[in-house]
Amino acid sequence: MIERLDHLNIRTANLDRMIAWYRDILGFETGPRPGFSIPGAWLYANGQPLVHLVEVPQTPSDPGKDLKLEHGAFRATGYKDFIAKLDAAGERYRIVEVPDFPIVQVNIWDPDGNHLHVDYDTAEMA
Repeated sequence: MIERLDHLNIRTANLDRMIAWYRDILGFETGPRPGFSIPGAWLYANGQPLVHLVEVPQTPSDPGKDLKLEHGAFRATGYKDFIAKLDAAGERYRIVEVPDFPIVQVNIWDPDGNHLHVDYDTAEMA
């Protein structure tokens, strides 16, 4: 039985930019990472390393078709504050209410174009 997301592993040629985006937009913090022979970073939320970034030498030739991740999703609280943060940062996003479930998704894209959504209980939209 799956209990929660363990982590996402994302390959990127823009390590510093990706670290900054996950920190500034999603509120992640950098934390301990094993001494792998390839550069990267582990990004933490609530003490858990949820996003593992691995540095690669170059970006894909067609980012729209050759993404390193189709999508990932995080469950969260604080809908209004998150929307305000996205607006203040000029981030593109799309809101989707999930049919037949009390979930609203805030769809966003990181600097490499990876699709993420942050899920909130619809009660937070009131």
